[in-house]
Amino acid sequence: MEWSDLRVFLAIAREGTLGGAAQKLGKSQPTMGRRLRALEHAVGQTLFQRTGDGFVLTDEGRAVLAHVEHIEDEAMAVQRQLDGQHRELDGPLRISSSDWFGAHLLAPVFADFVKQHPNVVIELLTSQVHFSLPRREADMAFRIQPFVEAEVISRRLMHIPYGVYLRADLDLPIAGDGAGTPLITMDANFSGMPDAVWLKAILPKAHIALRSNNRDVQARMCASGAGLAVLPRPLGDALPSLMRVELGEHPPGRDTFVGYHRDMKRLARLRSLLDLVIERLSD
Repeated sequence: MEWSDLRVFLAIAREGTLGGAAQKLGKSQPTMGRRLRALEHAVGQTLFQRTGDGFVLTDEGRAVLAHVEHIEDEAMAVQRQLDGQHRELDGPLRISSSDWFGAHLLAPVFADFVKQHPNVVIELLTSQVHFSLPRREADMAFRIQPFVEAEVISRRLMHIPYGVYLRADLDLPIAGDGAGTPLITMDANFSGMPDAVWLKAILPKAHIALRSNNRDVQARMCASGAGLAVLPRPLGDALPSLMRVELGEHPPGRDTFVGYHRDMKRLARLRSLLDLVIERLSD
């Protein structure tokens, strides 16, 4: 068995399809299929059941998965230890954050950082997905919930206030009512977020017109006159066509946390970037 084949096995187990796994590893689907067949031949077992919906682990595959994940943890620990000793300001940094936070708060800081340190290459992943720090899916992550992983060093970065926004030429809603007011809010998967729950409670008779899990999309819909939205103030205040509406109480804000794996604490480029982020954004 080769480690490269085990990485293929892990990617298929996690993604569930050859296409998703191939995209994850930057390989072609035929290559992934060949490497999986080679691994199954090496272990003498069928590791996946092929179905119309994708690849499902067999009992033998589930038994192998636990061991391969342990091998992955050890390999990643070696890589983190080596990377953590690198003291030069060069090389890649992979950063994870939400869409609007990355675009409106992190992007200007990162732009200034790479001007000062042109040998550092920052890759910013904006997604609702939580990329794993222990697995080196990201070197640093920004989240709206505290990190719970024991091996992650984290700190609260800043509090983000939220506001209620409407295009300036539209009628203001009445707090406690909201009849006739179209709302732009989170999609069903995120309907339990504090600001979405608050909006429904403060305007109980309003109707939902549009949903999106992307705050930038919500802001653009709102600026186009499609309805009222609760937005992070750094985003909403930046759009001149939007007016912030007072409804008697402020929507709940959110704290943002930054974290990185403890093995990376001596990585010079990570420490330097984190110091600049804290200097610019920390409250």
